[in-house]
Amino acid sequence: MGLVLGDAWLWAAVEWSPPGDAEFYSRGGFDTLTVAALLVAALVKAALLWLILRPPAPGPLDRRAKVLRRLLYLAVAYTLVPWWPIALLPDGFDTAFRLAQWTAIHILYLLVIRWRSRMLCAAAGAMFAVELAGTANVLLFELGLQELGSGGIVEVGSLLGGAATIILTVVGQRRDGRWSRGTLAAGWSSVGVYALVVLLGTLFSGSLAILVMTNAAGLVSAVWAAATARELPIEERPADPPPARRRAIRVAVAAVTVLPIIALIHPEQAAHLTYTGSTTDCYDRPASGDLKPAERDATFLCLVRSRDGGVPPMFPDSLSDQAILAYGRALCRTEDRAEQEALLTRAGSARPAWAAAPWNLVYVCPETIGETHPELLRSATEAEAATTAYILEENAQCRDPWPRTKGVAQATAKYFLFVDGDPGYLVHDPEDETAEKDAEQAMDRVYDDSVQIGVAGSAALVGHVADVTNLCLTVKAFHAAPPRRTAGWRQVNEVPIVSRTGRLTVPERGEGGEVGADAPIPNLAIAGKGRYRLRVYVRIDDAGDEQHLVVVFPGTSRKRLKLEP
Repeated sequence: MGLVLGDAWLWAAVEWSPPGDAEFYSRGGFDTLTVAALLVAALVKAALLWLILRPPAPGPLDRRAKVLRRLLYLAVAYTLVPWWPIALLPDGFDTAFRLAQWTAIHILYLLVIRWRSRMLCAAAGAMFAVELAGTANVLLFELGLQELGSGGIVEVGSLLGGAATIILTVVGQRRDGRWSRGTLAAGWSSVGVYALVVLLGTLFSGSLAILVMTNAAGLVSAVWAAATARELPIEERPADPPPARRRAIRVAVAAVTVLPIIALIHPEQAAHLTYTGSTTDCYDRPASGDLKPAERDATFLCLVRSRDGGVPPMFPDSLSDQAILAYGRALCRTEDRAEQEALLTRAGSARPAWAAAPWNLVYVCPETIGETHPELLRSATEAEAATTAYILEENAQCRDPWPRTKGVAQATAKYFLFVDGDPGYLVHDPEDETAEKDAEQAMDRVYDDSVQIGVAGSAALVGHVADVTNLCLTVKAFHAAPPRRTAGWRQVNEVPIVSRTGRLTVPERGEGGEVGADAPIPNLAIAGKGRYRLRVYVRIDDAGDEQHLVVVFPGTSRKRLKLEP
């Protein structure tokens, strides 16, 4: 009837949920694979329901066994109830009900099953507690209360505890002797299905066909629970089935148990993807020298599949890990950018013209990249030491142009600009509420005249005269205007600036930063809040390096002065 009436009714018939839910999963209708999965799932669920609905075995039961049988049948019935009426109940009801129900069932398991081993019984009790703790943690989360511990740790413990609970219970049933081989086979199959559902839910969470099949396979646990309740009165196992039937049962159980492992093994042309373009929190670039070969491969895969900043990945998600690593090593062997572009085009890259940067390729072929870029092979410690030495060397090249005129506050350092072009550097009040707005206005005004100093409130953007990536900067603060001393300087200009919070400084290059001064810059607003004068000296030395001297002192004048030339 579902096939005749349409996808929505086929979904309702197999998944036991309202027809409207089908539109949520597939608005344009189901594909052939999903329809086939629904038909197979219908047959599987029908067969499993036939096993579940078998009548209980006759025979006397004590009080504990009677309660256990009723609770197991209640658990089976609760499993068969469609989820959507349960979803109408208040938050936490479903989890609280299952917690109470399985707490009682596990306690009765310990009392009713003849474990014939105290160690086995204690181990089962411990695993029952671990599994119930995971359910309790979910309940606390749903109620908005303090959880038992870190979500990741509790979740993993709950998953492992659930599998161990099934295994130990089946072992206990086998040692008890009351349950048939079919019930034990259902128990062992439950372990395989449990692992299969977890693995497939992780690897193929977006596949509707997988969702349908895992929902159907989940009824194996209900079959086991119903069979456990049905055979409680049986004192001895029934006669062993014929050898052919026993072999069939063993093959079926082995297949269900081994299937999760097979799901992890892929052929070379359809390898499991370690990272995809949608993977989050993987864009971490560790130093190549700190990584083992396998870790370098994983880092390369992460970087070339990243969509960080909305940029398309270098390689499509359709390529396997092995294929991308092979392309990466081939890129290392290319002679020029044109060869790289051709190779990326063949690989289906969305941005072949960008080629591949050596700081990405170093992870996949360090021995090749290291020949031309040895600095990329450093460890984090070596890189930090090299950076510190470089900064010290760069700062040592800068000299105070007024060594005999000491400021109340002063500093000399190399100021690093953006490589691709930076209008200059800021002298600003970083704590001012309008600092960002003033900085934008100052940047707009920096090219208004040949002075190349844009001023707006508490921010002044000082431009550079040469095409440089860094310059030597000296800052000095005085209580009063120092002598002009314009001789030897190419430009000397003076502009007004305001400090609304009692601070004026130059940005420093922080950890991992690209621009700023590479030494601590003091507060130049030595008189506190108020108006100041900002005098900037600029010159080019014999080596072609640009030098700046920034002088700050109190002053109420709002004039812009051009002192040199």
